[in-house]
Amino acid sequence: MSKTPDIRASAQQIERDLRAIREIIRRPLDAEFARGNLTGPQQSAMRALINSQGMSLKELSAQLGLAHSTVSGIVDRLEARGLIERRPDVTDARLTRIIVTRAVRNFVRETIPELSAHPLTEALRRVQPSDRRRIIDGVQTLRKALEEGPT
Repeated sequence: MSKTPDIRASAQQIERDLRAIREIIRRPLDAEFARGNLTGPQQSAMRALINSQGMSLKELSAQLGLAHSTVSGIVDRLEARGLIERRPDVTDARLTRIIVTRAVRNFVRETIPELSAHPLTEALRRVQPSDRRRIIDGVQTLRKALEEGPT
């Protein structure tokens, strides 16, 4: 009798568990983002800007795949909320770069990692040290097996 169905069922259970774990870990972060009341396009613009050293309106429009006028309105609203600012380009003063504010950069650097780690930190705090070690070992073993790729 083949063990393939048992392995497949185990893999499906692990996938469901990992999906549930990801959702639980994201809850504090999702709640924080929801408090920001940003629209989907505003969130996309912020994500693009956070991952850059600043962009021109033309570059941001191309990255988002939205019309220049649409992105201009998004930028205006984000600027009015103090989330981004426009600055002259250091190499060409005729150009304007759109960058996230220092407060946003600090939030991304300091708060997001803490919000993401909090559910795991609290869960590990609630279990016995021996269970904590088993959790860590199990996750590391699974990661190693996945990184080794197909055989």
